[in-house]
Amino acid sequence: MTSPLRPRFDRDLVHRFGIVAVLLLISVVLAATTDSFATASNLTNVARQVSINGILAVGVTFVLLTGGVDLSLGSVVALSGVVCALNAQPGEHSLWVPIGLGVLTGGACGLVNGLLVTRGGIAPFIVTLGMMTIARGLALILSGGKPVANMSPALTDLAGDLGPVPIPLLCFALVTAAAGLFLARYRLGRHLYAVGGNEQAARAAGISVPRIKLFAYGLCGLLTGLAGVVLAARITTGQPNAGQAYELDAIAAVVIGGTSLSGGVGGVVGTLLGVLLIGIINNGLDLLSVSSYYQAVIKGVIIVGAVWLDRRQARS
Repeated sequence: MTSPLRPRFDRDLVHRFGIVAVLLLISVVLAATTDSFATASNLTNVARQVSINGILAVGVTFVLLTGGVDLSLGSVVALSGVVCALNAQPGEHSLWVPIGLGVLTGGACGLVNGLLVTRGGIAPFIVTLGMMTIARGLALILSGGKPVANMSPALTDLAGDLGPVPIPLLCFALVTAAAGLFLARYRLGRHLYAVGGNEQAARAAGISVPRIKLFAYGLCGLLTGLAGVVLAARITTGQPNAGQAYELDAIAAVVIGGTSLSGGVGGVVGTLLGVLLIGIINNGLDLLSVSSYYQAVIKGVIIVGAVWLDRRQARS
């Protein structure tokens, strides 16, 4: 007798191989049509760029698995970066204070989102849309509408390298590995899938649906805060206007990677592949000198296409 999980597994495997094939094809084309794509400096730059989107994408994977969504990522990145920068002035605090405050700021925003969704009964789309505006406003208020500069070199060094490996890439790799292990090996990870797959069945099985959703939004917020700290270190300022539309790239990467917007299906491996694909496309468009106006159109088409494929797979 054929296991009912086999078709789903086969479909996921084919989907991932498809993404890898597209990645390789785009990479070969870019290497052939540009002089700089395959250079060490460009590939290092790509690694730094995908790291921030990757950390965000891993975080929002948890939310999407529960059937939710988080549109506040970009604004929370900006707010976390500003909080980090304000507490990273030379000689004021140890390195861990601005890092911790930045990450906890993101976590606090995530918990507020989760509480409003679970306790307030408000749709995730509305809650996180509101948080998008609130977090951006707070970032502008705290910074006075200007970049927060003069950050401690100890913090900005976090955007450097550890041997041959960029530190932001190392952060992304550790986050991805930990998230993948958590979803695969721990009961709480399985509960995320259960809640996203069928809330009523999850409740009947004794799973606390509100707690699982609150955990997902809180963890997403913490990782968003981490991304904000990494970005602030990379650009050496707390920029209140940073992170514009970051949530779109992150959600697109997750959906392209096979995580369903309806919840219950997906994982970190697919998210990793989606992040790499989005990163290579962004880098390729820059190298080919494609206008930012056209890049916006192309990204929009990619997002709509990813959602269309998700809906089509959900009906199959």
